Amino acid sequence: MTKKKKSLEETATSETLTQPIAIETATAEDLKTRLEEIKGYDGVIGYILRNATSATIDLKDPTKLIEYAILSSSALDAAEELSELFNLGDTRDILVEGKDTKILSLTIGENRISIFLEKNADIEKPLKKLHKF
Repeated sequence: MTKKKKSLEETATSETLTQPIAIETATAEDLKTRLEEIKGYDGVIGYILRNATSATIDLKDPTKLIEYAILSSSALDAAEELSELFNLGDTRDILVEGKDTKILSLTIGENRISIFLEKNADIEKPLKKLHKF
C-alpha cells in the first residue's frame, strides 16, 4: 500500500512540472494605476499603497493623513494576528466598518493596500479591480 501511494505522488509531481506556470506579479506602478481608477469610484475617500521601500497616499482630506495611516496599519496587523491566533491561513482582504466610513485592506504580494470608503459605498468594484493580481 505504501508503494501505491508513493507512485501516485510521483505521478502527480511529474504532471505538475510539465504544465506551464503563469504567475502575474503586481508592481507598485500597476497597483497605483488601478488605485487611481478606483479613487474615481463613487464613495471612495482615498487609498494608501505601501511596500517595504515606499508608500503612496491619496486622500480627499489630507488633514486626516495620520489617522488614516494608523488605521490602515492597525487593521492589517490585527488581521494577521487574528489569522494566526485562529489558524485561518492567509487572509486575502479585510473589511472594517465604522459609523460613517469603512476600510478595505488587502495584501497583494509585498504590497499592502487600504482603500477608505464612505459607509454606503460598494466594495465589489474595487475588489474586482484588484483581484486580477
